[in-house]
Amino acid sequence: MIDISKERTRIPKQAAIFIAIILVVIAALFYVFLEMADNVLEKEKFMIDRMAREFVQSAESPAADRVFSLITELGSVMFITICSVLVAAGLWIFYQRRKWRILYFAVAMIGISVLTTVLKGLYERKRPSILAEYDGTGFSFPSGHSTGSMVFYGFLIYLTIRSGLHAYVKWLIYLLLVIIILAIGFSRIYLNVHYATDVIAGYLIGLIWLVSCVLVLEYTLWRKRRK
Repeated sequence: MIDISKERTRIPKQAAIFIAIILVVIAALFYVFLEMADNVLEKEKFMIDRMAREFVQSAESPAADRVFSLITELGSVMFITICSVLVAAGLWIFYQRRKWRILYFAVAMIGISVLTTVLKGLYERKRPSILAEYDGTGFSFPSGHSTGSMVFYGFLIYLTIRSGLHAYVKWLIYLLLVIIILAIGFSRIYLNVHYATDVIAGYLIGLIWLVSCVLVLEYTLWRKRRK
C-alpha cells in the first residue's frame, strides 16, 4: 500500500538533481574560499591584489573619488539595515507566505553579519588603509560590504525571480542589482580600504550563505504547499 503522505513530501527527481548540482557548486566555492583564507593566514601576498591596486591608481581622479565614495555607501551597515527593514515591510504587504520569506530574509541578513564578524576576527587581516569615513576600520578579510551586498541585493534578485513581473523587466532588475553588487566591491578596492582578495572572499562567502538560505526557504515553501 502506498503511503500518500510520503509521496506528497518526496522531492521530484529533477529537483533533487538540481539541488545536488547546487550543493556541488557551493562546496566548490567554499573550497576556493578556504584556499584563499589559508593563504591569508600564512600572510602570503596575492598578485591580484597588486594588479588591482595598480589599475586603481591609474584610474584615480577627484570625480571618481566622489562617485565611489557614494557607491560604497550602498553597502554600508546603516544603509543595508534601513533597506532590510523596508524590504521586510514590503514582503509583509505584497507577498503570499510572507512569514517564511521574512523569516529567511532575516536569517540571511543577520546570519551574514554574524558570520562576517566571526571570520574577520578569525583571520585578523590588516587593511591596506584605515579610513573611518569609508567604514574602513577593523579587520579586512573578508569585506563586510561585499558579504552584505551579495546577500541583500542577491535576495532581491531571488524575490524578483519569484515575482510576477514581465521577463524583460526582471532582466533589467537583475542587471541593475548585479552592477550594484560589483560596483560596491570595486569601490572598496578603489578607496583602498580593502584588498581585492577581501572583496572576492566576501562575494564567495556571501553567495554561499545566500544560496543556502534560499534553498532552505524554497524547500520550506514546497513542503508547505504539499500539505
